[in-house]
Amino acid sequence: MDRHKHISFRKEWEISIECAYMLGECDAYVKALTDIPLEPEYRDKLLRVSLIKGAQATTAIEGNTLSQEEIEKLEEGWKLPPSKEYLEIEVKNILEAFNNLLREIVIEGKVRIISPELIMEFHQIIGKNLSEHLDAIPGRFRDDNRVVGPYIAPDYKYVPELIDKLCVWIKRDFHYNAGQNFATSVIQAIVTHVYIEWIHPFGDGNGRTGRLLEFYILLRAGLPSIVSHILSNFYNQTRPEYYRQIDQARGKRSLTSFINYAVQGFRDGLKENLDIIQESQFSIFWHYYIYEAFADVKYTKKAAFKRKRDLILQMPITQEFDVDEILELTPSIAKKYATVNRATVLRDLKELQDLNLLIKVGRKYKANISILKAMMPSKKS
Repeated sequence: MDRHKHISFRKEWEISIECAYMLGECDAYVKALTDIPLEPEYRDKLLRVSLIKGAQATTAIEGNTLSQEEIEKLEEGWKLPPSKEYLEIEVKNILEAFNNLLREIVIEGKVRIISPELIMEFHQIIGKNLSEHLDAIPGRFRDDNRVVGPYIAPDYKYVPELIDKLCVWIKRDFHYNAGQNFATSVIQAIVTHVYIEWIHPFGDGNGRTGRLLEFYILLRAGLPSIVSHILSNFYNQTRPEYYRQIDQARGKRSLTSFINYAVQGFRDGLKENLDIIQESQFSIFWHYYIYEAFADVKYTKKAAFKRKRDLILQMPITQEFDVDEILELTPSIAKKYATVNRATVLRDLKELQDLNLLIKVGRKYKANISILKAMMPSKKS
């Protein structure tokens, strides 16, 4: 084991001030995401997208070529030709694992300590029905020696002992049963993932197993299910750096850089998703405001009333449009305005301005969302 001194089961990393600050940001973003009220239909949509992104990302790192759009079609009943069926099985195994863990933790409230049995169970699900497309027996530690690129994995005879030590170490030193905080959970998730890569307990599927363990630890720590894809997606998007960081950590016998890299990607992904969800929620409230504004409008022609209301409802809130662009916003808007003259279009726009729902910037128009923002609590410096 002299060549595997990096597998030390000791805290061989430092959390810099910058990394500690990012971990605090992660905690704040998770709490904000958890507190945002979402309509059930929208939450279900976000969850579906998150799981598909996560499955696509963690299998793509290992060479699966299916895109997110193709996986969505598979979920709807689309089939691949027999020669590519294994790609579908790989992805569906990951989706099954995600859904099992979500049901177990979120719905049933059941959490488990990381153990050799749990690790083998995860691998069993990942490798199910892959036959010769998985160079391993699902759910069983390898019984031969493996070389992965320049890396020589530990002798297979030591695998059970190493996995036992890993499970004891992460339970003892990360204080899972003693009110573990979120930042510590994040570090535990990242470290466990890397150690599975280094120990390489299975002939194949170690990366997917390590990332699934990472997902599990974060989920039981309170990560909202709707953003469960973030780390796998980040690793996939930065794949060369992901492998470089793992190799560098091994060579330097320090996880400092890898932890910083992973936490930064985690933080950025959480912020990006929070921004998207907050923008979506703002759009919902903007639509409520539009309906309230039109509730006080007296009209003589119902078609004209609905035409103006539909126009402002379908106008994106972050863009500016000239008159011609407005008329082509959507097929339904184009259809409604196809039978009226330009003077009517300009009159509609003027009436929306009078309602304070639209403002003119030069020759362009944009939704007057500032009126709604003015009603929101201001941020104190």
